[in-house]
Amino acid sequence: MSYHLAVWEGPRPVDDNAAQAAFARLRTEYLGGRRRIRASPLIEQYISQLLARWPDLGSDAEDDEDDIPWSDGPLIDNASGPLFYFGVVYSKYEEATEFAVDHARALGLVCFDPQTGRLAP
Repeated sequence: MSYHLAVWEGPRPVDDNAAQAAFARLRTEYLGGRRRIRASPLIEQYISQLLARWPDLGSDAEDDEDDIPWSDGPLIDNASGPLFYFGVVYSKYEEATEFAVDHARALGLVCFDPQTGRLAP
């Protein structure tokens, strides 16, 4: 089982309903069957920060895959343009999502929890 987060570049929606609508639009536009485009530089920077903490699945890193929180990889494959939608294994979601939310906030990115339909605080 995995837990997903959506992170995107753009203005912070005014509330959870606006965030749900923004996510739906972005997901359709950037991940909805069309050919994906390269992640924006800010999204690439964000993914690099995540990977500095935990490597990609299947990487040659020394870390045991049991310690890696990502549900798939490479992570960059989950990004298109200003949107990054990625999964975390449920057993690691608390630590990984706290890290992910903190780093998204520090870069001025929007972080949205599709499971609850809420913006990350």
